[in-house]
Amino acid sequence: LTPESKFSDLGADSLDTVEIVMALEEEFKITVEEENAGNITTVQEAADLIERLAGVEGSAAEAVKS
Repeated sequence: LTPESKFSDLGADSLDTVEIVMALEEEFKITVEEENAGNITTVQEAADLIERLAGVEGSAAEAVKS
């Protein structure tokens, strides 16, 4: 798993991606707008969105690396 890993390459379909976004919202106490959710295709894009929405530099990237 790398930041560049695509969720689709990891076997995730569109329903899985929705579930990933919902889990991220719950874990990081954020709300992802539907138009943003569709743009999340890689692990790095998810981390970047979490950082932007949560306003916490570094913590999302570190959580993804764990």
